[in-house]
Amino acid sequence: MSSLASALGLRAAAAASSSLPVPNNAPAFLGFHFLFAYGILSSRTLKQYYGIDHNAAPREDLARYGEAAVRAGKLTARRLGMLRRNEAAHANAVENYALLVAALAFATFARVEPHLVNRAGLAYTAARVAYGVVYILIDHPRWSQLRGVCWWTGNVSCLWLLWTAWGKLNAV
Repeated sequence: MSSLASALGLRAAAAASSSLPVPNNAPAFLGFHFLFAYGILSSRTLKQYYGIDHNAAPREDLARYGEAAVRAGKLTARRLGMLRRNEAAHANAVENYALLVAALAFATFARVEPHLVNRAGLAYTAARVAYGVVYILIDHPRWSQLRGVCWWTGNVSCLWLLWTAWGKLNAV
């Protein structure tokens, strides 16, 4: 029986215990992060819940209607801050998606061992999910510094994949 780490493709299974190759889960990571960035972190759902979503110009909702919603009692100033952080977390996830795509694509093209691609993808996923939670829910200045730790953890996993791919592509 293989270990959980081997089953998830996080480490190479022992040759004697498994005849199946370790899968490269890069497409699954890309699919998850597309949905995470463009769907889960989208602020539309929360803005609809609080009644300040205007489909005609949704990117202007908080700037145009946020303070008025606080004055009208639809939401508190703290909740408005959370919605603004949600929009920023969404924008950052969309911006950061390109780095993930490049890292996973180059690593796959360079034939980086699948268990290493999977480890980096899982590290990135954990860091980016934590980043979203920390960014949206934490408004205390000191604790919000965790956001930077999460951001760098995710980016370092991608940079490591690019570095590893570079090494493979330029190996003699």
